[in-house]
Amino acid sequence: MRFRVFYLINRSGERVSSASAVEMTAKAICEQMLDRLQSEDDYLGILDAEDNTLQVLPEPEQQRYYVEVPLDAAKASFGRYVNRAELEALIHALPARIDERSIPGLTYRPW
Repeated sequence: MRFRVFYLINRSGERVSSASAVEMTAKAICEQMLDRLQSEDDYLGILDAEDNTLQVLPEPEQQRYYVEVPLDAAKASFGRYVNRAELEALIHALPARIDERSIPGLTYRPW
């Protein structure tokens, strides 16, 4: 399955906006993007065909990531913490349509 990704890698200054998102497979996302998320200022966004987003925010000191599905209209998101293995499994299991019901264990968080 193919998705589009956008990201910021603060250390190197690499940035791809959501408007210029790059197409990648789940396998390529895991192999090419996850090791680059090394700072709390980095992020990775994964878009489905309908522009629904899964955001990945690293917390390197805690050796974990916060994954969330933002809902702009509700000014909230659904998210949870995962370790690297859980993150890879989650990305490989992403459905064609990303939403808060398609990812188990997410918790509602208003902005």
